[in-house]
Amino acid sequence: MTDAQAASYATGSAPETDAWSLEKHVESCGDCAARVSAAVRGTTAGPELAAIRASILTAATTPRAVTGRLGELDARGGLRLSARGGVPHFAARASRLLWAAGPAVRGAWMVAVVLVGAAAVALAYGAGYGAARQALLAVAPVLPLAGVAVSYGRHADPMYEIGASTPSGGLRLLLTRTAAVLAVSVPLLTAAGAVLPGGSGGPGAAAWLLPGLALTLATLALGSFVGCRAAAGTLSTAWLLAVAGPVVGRPGTGSLPLAADLVRLLSGAAAQGAWAAGAVVCAGLLVLRRRSFDLMEPR
Repeated sequence: MTDAQAASYATGSAPETDAWSLEKHVESCGDCAARVSAAVRGTTAGPELAAIRASILTAATTPRAVTGRLGELDARGGLRLSARGGVPHFAARASRLLWAAGPAVRGAWMVAVVLVGAAAVALAYGAGYGAARQALLAVAPVLPLAGVAVSYGRHADPMYEIGASTPSGGLRLLLTRTAAVLAVSVPLLTAAGAVLPGGSGGPGAAAWLLPGLALTLATLALGSFVGCRAAAGTLSTAWLLAVAGPVVGRPGTGSLPLAADLVRLLSGAAAQGAWAAGAVVCAGLLVLRRRSFDLMEPR
């Protein structure tokens, strides 16, 4: 970062995209952060900002009682929690973590994932449906994509503009919420598949993991061009057509056509290797396109 760029940011004349990139950069670069701070102190707002900073530091380091249930400041200015204070403190932290996990984990998507797993188990053991695992494996790879679609963007998050304008927004926030989606869907769907009868020649319960990861990374990469919702919808449709299309085109008996197509798509070293290679390629493209997430999605 040059002095001219720091001065442009300090005076508010830097383009919006440059300002966002600079804010992300100074988060991890102490030298540039110091350069920007010096430039801001040199503006007309410098004295006022210095006074505000001094008043905050004074208030933060002055020993005083803290009212409420959280506790009190001791003589050294440290916070001492009361016996009951840990509960609301923990609840506040849990609330912040839940917000960071995104709308998918807080909303109907997580309920839908649980219902899909429960429905597959009910069909297998309650209705005697022998292809329950195959049906679950057919939809499991695209369920994380739905979670990503409802986790990020103007359509999904009422706090999107605020989050996107912060140094921790953009791709970092999207990856955090994608990780939360995978942390919920992977164990639930894999556990549901593990308790289902395998059927004759069908894929294993964990066969969907690499395809699901590759499709999720592909959604993020394609989302850098068209947005996460459009990317998730496109790839989900393509996957479901690849799975269901041959079955519709050649009606068979029972679950054999579906099992055969799933074996072709999910099982074996060739198929899993292709999905792994696809995941690597999509991850590389996502790295190359990471700056595109610094720009807010168009309305």
